[in-house]
Amino acid sequence: MIKRLVSSAIPAPRFRYTPCIQSGPLYTVSGMVGLDFTTGSLAPGGVAAETRQILNNLKAALIDYGVGFEHMISARIYVVPFEQFGAVNAVWEEFFADIPPPARTSVGVSALPLGAQIEIEFTFYREG
Repeated sequence: MIKRLVSSAIPAPRFRYTPCIQSGPLYTVSGMVGLDFTTGSLAPGGVAAETRQILNNLKAALIDYGVGFEHMISARIYVVPFEQFGAVNAVWEEFFADIPPPARTSVGVSALPLGAQIEIEFTFYREG
């Protein structure tokens, strides 16, 4: 059975997609960019600030989805330009300092929605 999940912690999507799909113990979270929901704009400060905003937004939404960072099994990261990936890693380390990080794929791309410098999609696994 497939469930479409939403979170009151983040605004409804600007485009036509479901923020999170649950199929049994698997949860797939659509790609997120670093929008500051109080301003409606990308977090200022470059790729590190956008990365931090994505992970904070995700953390808030996960409460409604019923999973946590400890359930994350994979992340797919898209970055413009890829030379800035060191800044992404630094922020990533903050969020995974006390728990094992997930498997990860990182890809350099030429452009992302809304002019973002980073977009991340996530997969979680949680039984019961």
